Amino acid sequence: MDFLDRTLKMPFSGRTITVKHALVHAAYWILITGFFTYEKRYLIYKASMPYFVICVIGRIGLLIVIAYLNLHYFLPRFLLRRRYGAYFGAVLASILGYLIIQGFYDYYLYGFVIGPQRNSDWVETLSYNFFSTLWYLGLMVALKLAIDWYEQQRVFQQIVVEKLQAEVNFLRSQVNPHFLFNVLNNLYALTLRKSDLAPDVVLRLSEMMEYMLYDSDEAFVPLEKEIGYLHCYLDLEKLRFGDHSDISLATNGEPGGREIAPLLLLPLVENAVKHGVSRQEESSWLHGALQVDRDTLRFSVSNSLPPGGSRSGKGGIGLVNLRRRLDLLYPGRYSLETKETSTEYRATLAISWP
Repeated sequence: MDFLDRTLKMPFSGRTITVKHALVHAAYWILITGFFTYEKRYLIYKASMPYFVICVIGRIGLLIVIAYLNLHYFLPRFLLRRRYGAYFGAVLASILGYLIIQGFYDYYLYGFVIGPQRNSDWVETLSYNFFSTLWYLGLMVALKLAIDWYEQQRVFQQIVVEKLQAEVNFLRSQVNPHFLFNVLNNLYALTLRKSDLAPDVVLRLSEMMEYMLYDSDEAFVPLEKEIGYLHCYLDLEKLRFGDHSDISLATNGEPGGREIAPLLLLPLVENAVKHGVSRQEESSWLHGALQVDRDTLRFSVSNSLPPGGSRSGKGGIGLVNLRRRLDLLYPGRYSLETKETSTEYRATLAISWP
């Protein structure tokens, strides 16, 4: 566990807080103390150093008590339960208690220690103490809300990452039963004929399974492996559909050194097979084109449509899930467009490299 994420047990309340949050709170009070010290520095000359130190320590100590009383008692018991009157009454009562305690010290300090050099009156003193305390409390509440918001965002991001990983694991473990069934049937037929293609089919299927079970467990994989997986997939589909289908994948550019989320390109190909090639008995085609540039990856898949086989531009659930993954993995850095005619369906994905 990272040092900043370790938890500390708070005295009295028994609450726990991370080291990171403790440092944030400490930094806040150091800044407040510095500001107040600078503001009251004139007391060093008018009342001597001991009175100045007592003034600073007393004022900051009272503010800390009121602030954490507000954060850990008033907020959860009143404000978060929508008891707004009780909350604001409790806050005003705590500030009133602060004003009484601080007032006695100010009365002694300015009335007897500084004496004639004091120019302000009780109204000014009370007004200053009230609004300055309210200001410091407001800052503390804002700090807590900011920390809570940050923590919620962190938890949300963690949930998103875990959900995304679950989706990737699902895709990795999900082998299309019909696809696998047809490949095994074709492999069986090849072995009966003692065809030289049988070993190649076994090798392709083995490479696909290895990628899905092991390589795709990572958050990102080399682009070359993702391309290799697509080639294996399409080679087996060629065997499945035989001579009546024209299936190809062209790759241009330099994929070396690039990484991509695993199984990100596969849904485009799967949808083209499912909604296009597999629904035509003859003269079907699927053409994929992958262009890797310095700034962008562009992947386009087009497929023939059977007569009357319009997909109404929906693209299937595969593209819906793909958009969700892209939103999480490449926010603001991708475009996914689809276009349909009476005879062709095309999906084009573009991703900007970081």
